[in-house]
Amino acid sequence: MLKIGIVGANGYSGAELVRLLARHPRAQLEMLISHRTKGTMLTAHYPHFQHITEAELEDMVPDEIAGRVELLFFATPSGVAKNWVPRFVEKGLKCIDLSGDFRLGGEAYRQWYKREPAPQKELDKAIYGLAEMNADRIKEAQLIANPGCFPTAALLGLLPAVQEELIDTSFIVIDGKTGVSGAGRNPSLSNLFTEVNENTGAYKVGSHQHTPEIERFIKEFAGREAKISFTPHLIPMTRGILCTIYAPLTKKVITEDVRQYYRKVYKGQKFIRIRPAGSFPSTKEVYASNYCDIGVHADERTGRLVVISAIDNLVKGASGQAVQNMNLLFGLEEDTGLKSIPVYP
Repeated sequence: MLKIGIVGANGYSGAELVRLLARHPRAQLEMLISHRTKGTMLTAHYPHFQHITEAELEDMVPDEIAGRVELLFFATPSGVAKNWVPRFVEKGLKCIDLSGDFRLGGEAYRQWYKREPAPQKELDKAIYGLAEMNADRIKEAQLIANPGCFPTAALLGLLPAVQEELIDTSFIVIDGKTGVSGAGRNPSLSNLFTEVNENTGAYKVGSHQHTPEIERFIKEFAGREAKISFTPHLIPMTRGILCTIYAPLTKKVITEDVRQYYRKVYKGQKFIRIRPAGSFPSTKEVYASNYCDIGVHADERTGRLVVISAIDNLVKGASGQAVQNMNLLFGLEEDTGLKSIPVYP
């Protein structure tokens, strides 16, 4: 059994890690850590874990942690993991960070996250955890930078088209929509029911921190510079991300050719489902699962490719992908503990 610790177990992503790992056949939840709510029971914050995982939330004590776990997940807000991960990496612990502190280079992190970056030594060690594109490197990693939720949906939808040079990467438009859980559990005015219900709006227009992440890893995985225009929208739902992506085609193709190419690229990938011709995914069809569903359309009239990708932001966009990376890291089948069918309706 793998002895696991979760830092930030009282947040939505942390609780989702608990839900997934509690039924994982090779994982033992050794430590659930939350500095702010230390000394309280997990069930006091999440009663749905009663009789399933009734653990006390512990404080962050580095020397004790290093002797008790083999893998540490950081399900913390941005700016926390970068201060703690280096000392655990130094002790030989494997770490998976869900927060974004290790996805960007130092200067880009400073510009987009408005914080000081992690030490360059750890940034150099961090392996980007987009499992479908980076499995071989993930298997050998000590520190994994789990992708952001929007970048997961966008990159999985875009990369095959970029790699095949089907689209002009100088003008890519990504219209993203997300559920309210993506903002975390800390209360704020913008997340109140009265603000979100019967309402849809754009936010962080031109300034969202996932923009440089998407551009960076298009270049890393496809070898091409990209400029994207990314606008996220908050939708009155709990879970889910839907990305509708538009890009100019560079060659004359039909939808079925593009669809078959995507099927070829993702052949054997357990969590990618390419939709039949004329069918496009919705968030409900991946709810509470680790799937990414993708539909494509080559618009001959406008000369554009339209790609629609859907994920659950808390699973494939965060904790599920982190468990997928854990499985790769420890030589397990990639879908171990992640075979749940989407919840519908």
